[in-house]
Amino acid sequence: MNFRKKEIETGYANDLKRNLQLKDLIMLGIGAIIGTGIFVITGVPDANHAGPALTLSFVLAAVVVGLSGLCFAEFSARIPVIGGPYAYMYVVFGEFAAWFTGWFLICEFLLAVSSVASGWSGYMQGFLGSWGIHLPKGLTAGYNAANGTYIDLIAALVIVFITFWVSQEAKKALRLNNAMVWVKFFIIILFIAVGIFYIKPNNWTPFMPNGASSVFRGSSLVFFAFLGFDSVAMAAEEVKNPQKDVPKGIIGSIGIATILYIIVTLISTGVVPFAKLQVSDPMAFVMRYAGHGFLGSIISVGAILTLLTVTISMMYSLARLLYAISKDGLLPKQMQKIDQKTRTPKNATFVAGAFALFFAAAFPLQILAELTNIAALVYLMMVSGGILKLRKEFGKPEKGQFAVPFVPLLPILSVLACIFLIAQFSVTTYLVFAVTLVLGLAIYFFYGYRNSKMNNE
Repeated sequence: MNFRKKEIETGYANDLKRNLQLKDLIMLGIGAIIGTGIFVITGVPDANHAGPALTLSFVLAAVVVGLSGLCFAEFSARIPVIGGPYAYMYVVFGEFAAWFTGWFLICEFLLAVSSVASGWSGYMQGFLGSWGIHLPKGLTAGYNAANGTYIDLIAALVIVFITFWVSQEAKKALRLNNAMVWVKFFIIILFIAVGIFYIKPNNWTPFMPNGASSVFRGSSLVFFAFLGFDSVAMAAEEVKNPQKDVPKGIIGSIGIATILYIIVTLISTGVVPFAKLQVSDPMAFVMRYAGHGFLGSIISVGAILTLLTVTISMMYSLARLLYAISKDGLLPKQMQKIDQKTRTPKNATFVAGAFALFFAAAFPLQILAELTNIAALVYLMMVSGGILKLRKEFGKPEKGQFAVPFVPLLPILSVLACIFLIAQFSVTTYLVFAVTLVLGLAIYFFYGYRNSKMNNE
């Protein structure tokens, strides 16, 4: 087993083009974070678990993510290289831990891209259906012979489009993302500006109808809503000033997302009794409930458009992650090839797109949703623990670099918070996670270990 570590190197030659600024990073983070969380998750967990206290669930999840975000920020300032937490673990814990961190990230990003594409397909099919346009049943969802479905055509087409778009120059690829984020802001501001006048404080009573345990359960569900902030760290080698801008991008995107989640949740539960919010389009439903059906339609169309930002951000991050891991020899070297015209890892992007296409088009992904959360929580726990090792081996950050305050207290709290949320999952999730671990071990020992650049030096 290879525990050799990388040196901290920030001045080596970079094959990628550095043209991203702080605003691009914040937009990238918001594009990845604010998607299904604000347009979908604010409804279902609310009705089933926390009620109006879902606001507290978001706060609790934000605290967990925020603690991890602080640790991410210090790592990104001190090790501003592509690969994010995969690269960080390579420096402090060595190759074996780095591979599994990368493996968990691959699972998260791949599932996020595939599941959002499937969700987008559902929204689009509903929209087309309202106009009397219906696809053949066999092309409406992943393989389920009992229901007569075999492939999700729209999800497949979305993945093809996103893969092509992300293979372009990074600045160009993120231009659509930035535009859609502004559309997303417009929709949310419209919702807040109208919804605030229809709040009935009585709907917030009882504030915690199912007790404190429902808030904790709700936080483990809405944790999904914050995944994606790590995509900012993946862009480190394409940022003009990574040591300052990447930490700001991480913290800024988490902070903005948290504020918006809290406001939207308070308005939703203030306008509509929480028991009626068990819907897949809560923001649009709230507008319809308040008598503004036209605004509800605008929000629905906007949600369809802006969910693209999640697939763009996650596909972008997945491609950069595969590129980073292949550079170290743990994945086939073909994925480290850079396109001479766009200066982007086109091969890695196409591989990411091929796998996402396979899952999005052919598989119902419900059982893997919690797997995404548990995989993310495990590597966030590793990153938080890694700060303690980083400080022990390399000392405190240099002047001007971001530093996690109150070390070792905050990193330890971050680890404990991740463990607390992991404890909320079902036995089935643990079993599926165990299978994922075994698969990751097999790939490492049958390919990665033998072909590692570190192992062959």
